[in-house]
Amino acid sequence: QVQLVESGGGLVQPGGSLRLSCAASGSIFSIYDMGWYRQAPGKERELVATCTSGGTTYYADFVKGRFAISTDIAKNTVYLQMNSLKPEDTAVYYCAAQSVSGYVEIWGQGTLVTVSL
Repeated sequence: QVQLVESGGGLVQPGGSLRLSCAASGSIFSIYDMGWYRQAPGKERELVATCTSGGTTYYADFVKGRFAISTDIAKNTVYLQMNSLKPEDTAVYYCAAQSVSGYVEIWGQGTLVTVSL
């Protein structure tokens, strides 16, 4: 069973940047689309960004122009570069491996991002 392990979360001030990493335990980028989701306290989990095996990216409107998803196939790692962070970006961020239909088959354990003064 492939595992996903996120890292890079932490506390950052508004306007700051963070880069999240998600390391897969096997070569899965040719099989799955990769995605980042987030869940804020008391809210539903929501899609942030995805990257297909062909390299096509998608971003939720609330992160367009601020976040960027990328993959390093050699390292079996997917990244989420987050710039111009806002307090409302505070959430647990999850990495996911999903089918082309969008069904998530593998979840990471999550990493907490807190945007605050």
